[in-house]
Amino acid sequence: MLKKFALLLCLLPSIATAQTVIPLWGDGVPGFQKLKDIPEQSKDYWVKNINNPSLTVFLPPEGKANGSAVIICPGGGHRLLVYNAEGVEPAKFLTDLGVTVFVLKYRLARDTNSPYKIEDAKADGERAVQLVRAHSKDWNIDYNRIGMMGFSAGGEVVNMVAFDKVDYKMIAIQNEWINAQDPKPNFLIEIYPGPGYIPDEIPADAPPIFLLAADDDVCCSPSVIKLLEGYRKAKVPVEAHIIERGDHGFNMGNRSKLKAVNTWPQRMADWLEDNNFFKPSPERPKVMH
Repeated sequence: MLKKFALLLCLLPSIATAQTVIPLWGDGVPGFQKLKDIPEQSKDYWVKNINNPSLTVFLPPEGKANGSAVIICPGGGHRLLVYNAEGVEPAKFLTDLGVTVFVLKYRLARDTNSPYKIEDAKADGERAVQLVRAHSKDWNIDYNRIGMMGFSAGGEVVNMVAFDKVDYKMIAIQNEWINAQDPKPNFLIEIYPGPGYIPDEIPADAPPIFLLAADDDVCCSPSVIKLLEGYRKAKVPVEAHIIERGDHGFNMGNRSKLKAVNTWPQRMADWLEDNNFFKPSPERPKVMH
């Protein structure tokens, strides 16, 4: 599997427009290997029945890459993934800014007859960060500019990865070099994040965060407020936007007639630039011990 992966990485520059898919767990999720070849189900805007979690790679246009990377976690209530509108569309927006993007297909605990727990999505998220870090040189990515972006339930996955303790038992099963990588992202982007897995207290070493939701989103605008308050108390950098209207699930805003919703991605782009995530990091790579 590792030889195949190395070959795939060598081919990446020549297939920048292709959707390269990389399995997270090699020969299958530990304990669920027998399920890995069950095909995914997809229709219209969604994908579900994820038994072989993966990253789909979206590379910036040639000559435009700035070394930053974002792992996107689409929403869907842990029942499905809103893959196109909350995966492919934000990936295209970010690659135009020079960001290398990885859209994560994580396991879905609330899918029909799912054998998984929501915490399994956390393990997939941690593994995704480690895999990107382990091969950051192959993608010309700055080791210390790897962020995570989550919509709705995907925001809950981001919260678990960013704030919960690392599941060392799970990640220790696979390749040693990948295991040595820090599974915590360097920055976070959460768009109408779900209410779950927000810690009561934000740690002082939490990553900087960008937050956005609509005030009339009864599900998830409270999540933004809670995270904002926690970040301010911890004195960790935070930027939060509450749009007056928009409800839930407006994705990248391009289907809305509301100007504030339609243009929200520019607020994210401004935040990324203002915080120097498009510029090389002076820090040296960190490796877990």
